[in-house]
Amino acid sequence: MSEQSPVERIKLASRYLRGTLEESLADPLTGAIREDDTTLIKFHGSYQQDNRDIRDERRRQKLEPAYSFMIRTRLPGGVCTPEQWLKLDAIARTYAGAALRITTRQAFQLHGVIKTELKTTMQALNAALIDTIAACGDVNRNVLVSANPVESRAHAAVYECAKRVSEHFLPRTRAYHEIWLDGEKVTGAEDAEPIYGPAYLPRKFKTAFVVPPLNDVDVFANDLGFIAIVENGELQGFNLTVGGGLGATHNDPETYPRLGDVVGFLRPDQLLAVAEAVVTTQRDFGNRTVRKLARLKYTIDARGLDWFVAEITRRLGFALEPARPFEFTTSGDRFGWIEGYDGRWHLTLRIEAGRIVDHEQGRRLTGLREIAGVHRGDFRLTPNQNLVVANVAPAARRFIDALVVRYGLDRHERASPVARDALACVALPTCGLAMAEAERYLPRLTRLVEERLAAHGLAGAPLSLRITGCPNGCARPYLAEVALIGKAPGRYNLHLGGDGRGQRLNALHLENVDEATIVGALDTAFGRYAAERLDGERFGDFAWRAGLVEARAPASAVG
Repeated sequence: MSEQSPVERIKLASRYLRGTLEESLADPLTGAIREDDTTLIKFHGSYQQDNRDIRDERRRQKLEPAYSFMIRTRLPGGVCTPEQWLKLDAIARTYAGAALRITTRQAFQLHGVIKTELKTTMQALNAALIDTIAACGDVNRNVLVSANPVESRAHAAVYECAKRVSEHFLPRTRAYHEIWLDGEKVTGAEDAEPIYGPAYLPRKFKTAFVVPPLNDVDVFANDLGFIAIVENGELQGFNLTVGGGLGATHNDPETYPRLGDVVGFLRPDQLLAVAEAVVTTQRDFGNRTVRKLARLKYTIDARGLDWFVAEITRRLGFALEPARPFEFTTSGDRFGWIEGYDGRWHLTLRIEAGRIVDHEQGRRLTGLREIAGVHRGDFRLTPNQNLVVANVAPAARRFIDALVVRYGLDRHERASPVARDALACVALPTCGLAMAEAERYLPRLTRLVEERLAAHGLAGAPLSLRITGCPNGCARPYLAEVALIGKAPGRYNLHLGGDGRGQRLNALHLENVDEATIVGALDTAFGRYAAERLDGERFGDFAWRAGLVEARAPASAVG
């Protein structure tokens, strides 16, 4: 048997994710937790971080880093009641610097929670009927769903399927309840993990459900995906996708982004069995020696897609049906008001980088607190860092609109398509993996891109723009028409060529370049696009046709 990676040894020795977390939390001499516990706390929905803006100054003062914790919620499909929103708002203002973030995993993140308040914050979330277990770590994480599950009856059925999958793959350990909620301690067989086993999965695992024709979840970027097949308004089942994942490491050809493959069709009553067959195959065959190669995409590529399909068929005891036709027309969100099948209305708001905070551009946190105080429907987070004020009665629309304008939440009405659709990860100063700015650089980047488009008569043209502080892909940059991927402070790799539907990876155009070089390259590319594009041709498609990126057949998920 190959030697296990250090993380595997930590998981196996953790007593089902307990480790020494209780001792770490009780240690008054440091704002950090023990090194092994930094791995285990991820399974509980939290990461230890520090403020990198002041790291060097604290080192000069001979102080330890300014440690704090990020907390991520588990919120299948991103559904949140107004009562939960108000409690989250209070938690953010009390413990997390008066800021909430909507993530690309369709959940909330709280940043800056200090260790002495971490347990209290977790308990406050639990009191709001929101948990964080399995939001991070080597388990099935928060399940994505097309953002408006009440647009049709089929959307509602897909959302219910996603909730079932999320609940089915929750860890069974009582460690979360013992450590954070002062639950009764248990040991032995009653604490076993029937699906995951004592070492859980080899790496993180992401699942998404999508209802065509809008690929708003970027389904092919996930380890496991379910593409809803709807006929005459009724959900017939799902096309199954496997092996997606966007994380990579700079200058390491063993690692790469990969889109999921469509491997067959399943009926709704087969859903949990099929999902479990995929998860347990990855559990048993995923790489537990080399962690960078532990995602499902590498398991499939190492053994072959045919082998993988045969193995899940063996576990199921039946074969999937042939995949059924489907079509995606676009990715991203639809902004403004949309009417649902039941006559209620849903308003999608643009939340830049998902950051809900009061600042000079608008009092988002206050405004959404005011809306939550009067709203009688619910809220839906989107995988594109935006927010749907959902299930609004027709008579209430005018009042909601007035609050949106009053608090500067009407950016979806004022922003260009580039600024409206752009994504960014958090990056600096809190993410320990970030090599460059992302969220804080996004406003300037969108402005520069808009200026270059306008200079060539392309103002208002649709363009997917994404930026991340490192190559791990949290904002799904490898699917964008234009993407910046952090390489060093102020320097990025420039990628071009996503297709606007989430079905094609982009490719490297320039490596390790500064802002001036990026702007110059985009100016040249947009100039050619304006002069040479075909009718209706998007920039990402033009980039391939015109040879702006390497002329190879791009990895593509075909329906």
